[in-house]
Amino acid sequence: MNTEETNVELKDAETKDAEPEDAADPAQAAADADATEADVSEADLDQEEQEKLPMTGGGDRDEDAPSAGGEAAAVEKNGSVKLKIPEEAEEVKFTGLNKEELLRVAGTPGWVRTRWALLVVFWLGWLGMLGGAVLIILQAPRCRDLPATNWWNDGPLYQIGNIQAFTDSRNLKGLEQKIGSLSQLKVKGLVVGPIHVAPADEAMNLRFEEISPEAGNLEQFKSLVQAAHKKDIFVVLDLTPNYQGTSGPWFSNISVTNVAERLKSALVFWLNEGVDGVQLSGVERVASVVPSLWSDIRAIVQNGTEEHPNKRVLIGVTERSSAEDVSELLSSTGVDLLISRVLRPVATEHAQSVQLLYSSHSQTKLAWSLGGRAEGHLASLVGSALVKLHQLLLLTLPGTPVFSYGDEIGLMDEGTKSPRMLWDSDEELNGTLQEERAERLSCRSFFRTLSELRGKERSLLFGDFLLLSNSSSSLAYLRVWDQSERYLAAFNWAGEAAVLQLSDAALPRQATVVLSTNSSVLPADSSVDLTNLQLGPGQAALLRFPYAG
Repeated sequence: MNTEETNVELKDAETKDAEPEDAADPAQAAADADATEADVSEADLDQEEQEKLPMTGGGDRDEDAPSAGGEAAAVEKNGSVKLKIPEEAEEVKFTGLNKEELLRVAGTPGWVRTRWALLVVFWLGWLGMLGGAVLIILQAPRCRDLPATNWWNDGPLYQIGNIQAFTDSRNLKGLEQKIGSLSQLKVKGLVVGPIHVAPADEAMNLRFEEISPEAGNLEQFKSLVQAAHKKDIFVVLDLTPNYQGTSGPWFSNISVTNVAERLKSALVFWLNEGVDGVQLSGVERVASVVPSLWSDIRAIVQNGTEEHPNKRVLIGVTERSSAEDVSELLSSTGVDLLISRVLRPVATEHAQSVQLLYSSHSQTKLAWSLGGRAEGHLASLVGSALVKLHQLLLLTLPGTPVFSYGDEIGLMDEGTKSPRMLWDSDEELNGTLQEERAERLSCRSFFRTLSELRGKERSLLFGDFLLLSNSSSSLAYLRVWDQSERYLAAFNWAGEAAVLQLSDAALPRQATVVLSTNSSVLPADSSVDLTNLQLGPGQAALLRFPYAG
């Protein structure tokens, strides 16, 4: 057998030997694959478990591993390290010192010295503040004592001489219905009448205690008084004896004694009905002819009683216009207020008249009026264009302003001294009537604003009067009280513009406009130069400036 044949036989023999092994290979291969997959899954699970284990330090690893060989390396597989986190220390709470500990500390020398030092500092500070307060009080300017005033000094008096002309109802009941409107004007006193029965020039038929049927009745009068008092308005009754006659307010000299005697009992009657005062015309006659009876009349009215603790006012009316005569009469008659014609002469004499009366008497006894029951209304005396100017004059002079009904709206006398009062409604008006109503409402608003201001500003209520400027056509004066705001009233009666150059130690350079009769020239709240105060024709203005110390 040669070599080639021998190789062939060997290959065949190897092939035969290999065939049984090939036949068993598929089952074996499947088993081996499952085992391999299981090993891989187990290894993956081991790896995940290792990753979930906390990382620990070497100390734990040494305790778990029996040797520092391969097992230790297996523990740190996949970078897993066990760490031991120390437990948090328990928070310490401060409970403060107990009573015994506090007592021990309080008694130590250091704390005793500290307490005494704080006590000394406290009292020194307290004494220092007390001393400072006393020093401030001593160095501060002392406030002036308020003057003694009565209710008739607190606001304007409003005269209604003709009840029938004042209301549509033409009686006292209609007057009562207008109390609310009068309250809006801030009037303080209502002078009613005369309304008693007094046939002209017939002294024997005079009945003081009986109300004329044309005016109303006693029940209506009592209701009027109650309604007025609820609005804080006082009621004065005019008891001029011969108010409808021509022989004088007290008839003839022969009848003065009899009339004055009858008046005394009438005064008691009306005061018991609740009136707050009495007005009498021609007081100079009765005071001079029967002085003893006049003293009795004064005592009945002016002396208060327990039933009527409020002071009652006695108002005198005179036709005199000289400031000297008025001053003498005011002293001799002893009336509380005297209404005169002292402001009736030309405007250039206003300043001298006011200055004389103001320097001779307390301003609580001064009364200022233009017009009246016998003279007519303000607008008819001064002209409708100057109504606001004279409203400003009367409401800023030192004393009590007195107005007739309708003066607040510029009511004109049209053939009679007792014209019908005009009460504006909401009805539609055209042309001239609408313009006239607008002017009436403007006058009323101006009056109301001034009256309200006078009632709350001390400088205007009872402040000092200082004359600043007086010429043939202009006037300026100052009203001041203690540390209150100062008010300056300036007037130009001329038909052309005027410039007032006001300079005084009591004046600042600038002042503020409060009210002006022509707001287009001097608007409210505007600032003006007192050294060059410009007023238009027939214009007046009220200015103010603060107390400068």
